[in-house]
Amino acid sequence: MDNNTGKALKTQMINMDPYGIFSSSMAVQRAWFNHPRELSEELTKLAVEIWSLEEWQAFTGSGKQGDLFPVISFDERFQYRFWEENPFFDTIKESYLLYTRWLEDAIYETPDLSDKEKRKAGFWARQMLNAMAPTNFFWTNPEAIVKALETNGTSLIDGWRNFLTDVERGTVSMVKEDAFEVGKDLATTPGAVVYRNELMELIQYKPTTKTVHAIPIVIVTPWINKYYILDLKEQKSMVKYLVDQGYTVFITSWKNPGSDMRDTTLDDYMLKGALEAVNVAREICDAPHVHLAGYCIGGTIVSALMAWLNHPDSGYKKGKDFPVAHWTLLASLVEFSNPGCIDVFIDENAIQAVEKLMEEKGYLDGQDMAMSFRMLRSNSLIWHYFVHNYLYGEEPEDFDVLFWNMDTTRMPEAMHKFYLRELYLNNRLAKKDDLTVGGLTIDLERIQQPLYSVGTEQDHIVPWKESFKTIDLIGGSARYVLATSGHILGIVSPPVEPPKRRYWVSDVKKGIEADHWLETTEKVPGSWWEDWTAWLKPQCGKKQKSPALGGKTYSVLADAPGTYVLEK
Repeated sequence: MDNNTGKALKTQMINMDPYGIFSSSMAVQRAWFNHPRELSEELTKLAVEIWSLEEWQAFTGSGKQGDLFPVISFDERFQYRFWEENPFFDTIKESYLLYTRWLEDAIYETPDLSDKEKRKAGFWARQMLNAMAPTNFFWTNPEAIVKALETNGTSLIDGWRNFLTDVERGTVSMVKEDAFEVGKDLATTPGAVVYRNELMELIQYKPTTKTVHAIPIVIVTPWINKYYILDLKEQKSMVKYLVDQGYTVFITSWKNPGSDMRDTTLDDYMLKGALEAVNVAREICDAPHVHLAGYCIGGTIVSALMAWLNHPDSGYKKGKDFPVAHWTLLASLVEFSNPGCIDVFIDENAIQAVEKLMEEKGYLDGQDMAMSFRMLRSNSLIWHYFVHNYLYGEEPEDFDVLFWNMDTTRMPEAMHKFYLRELYLNNRLAKKDDLTVGGLTIDLERIQQPLYSVGTEQDHIVPWKESFKTIDLIGGSARYVLATSGHILGIVSPPVEPPKRRYWVSDVKKGIEADHWLETTEKVPGSWWEDWTAWLKPQCGKKQKSPALGGKTYSVLADAPGTYVLEK
């Protein structure tokens, strides 16, 4: 085979398998076949475990039923009592878990294979293994069989009806489509849209206190989802909490882009979005500067904006009139060398595949984005609902966070290409003057304003140790909080009695390792929101009369939650 033929064949294989589903599996197999002694040891280990399981099954099959004990560690999919009480189902469960965990361990122990390739092979193997779980099939799921018998088959009829509904929707439902209404049940904090352009609406919230701090808070939300994750039901609303503490709060509500916005860039999100929101809020509040906060990708663009503002050629001079006095990052990445579970989708071939998806329509469909994130936790975010919706015939529960999660948004082509390539693939935001945004090179070390940064302990999208790296990249001081729970519930963590959450917090010196910081920092009961507002209070100025909605310059365009958030 000549070189040209070989290259053409390789290109064809990449086009057939852009995400490395089969190529990573083949790489694992080749690596093991090249190490026959180690392969023999792994197979011997499997044989010993199979023999132990067979011996245990023979023992429990001889009248020991009712005193069974699991060979494999606990798995939440197998909590129904018949998985242990019935020898047939117990054998199915233990055999599945034995082979599954042996295979996953073997993949991650593959000799002479890069960690990236192991993670990719392990991820795709886990998707297939999760799909093959006995819980996902009627005749090997005792709970599904019992429900069908107890309901005289009604559960199966209901499950079929749920299945047909989801086929029409094009997804496995996690919540009923009409469970909530935005503006009525969610996003109900009183306020108004005081500014609108082609990219975002800026919402200003009505004060609930007689006076407010002089410096307003501007929150830049992620455009990967709708903004109201920070304004869910009243008792969960971060926005309402801040307003009740005496802060004037502004928040971005991004337009859901269509094909006409295919050329919208990351520069636009920074300049027409985040910077415009800052300047409008300053003008409405007659304030020299604001406190700027960003969540997830909103925090990434806030970081770029902070470096941009501090660039000597930005036109914004440092001092008392500098637009941003201090800033907050909520579960945000600026250093993308280890971006968590999403790493399996980040390489040249995968990004090319995503780019091809966007070329026809000019955007990445929200369902594609949502399914990618659900696959990162497929047992809890896909197969759990597959089983309960279709095999058990249950209606999805009314859960506000899941409703928000299903309320997907699209990504404009130009922005998303740049974001995936320059930040995720090439990690250029973290490199000094290597990335140009808004016509200026970005150097995070130029940022001198104090930072309050929040990571979450179980975050699979923004691993907290990666968000911790921001502290060493910026020039100013930093306070870091690590909240329990994950990317959403670690951030949406209101104060309650008795406290449900915990967090670690301290001012952080540069150069400290994340693990050492955690070991030497006290864990505090309660909500980190209380620590944040205590940190904000002395920095946001004295209390004064609250500004009118829109101030003297801007008109009220619509009541909150506005119009962009309702676009599908």
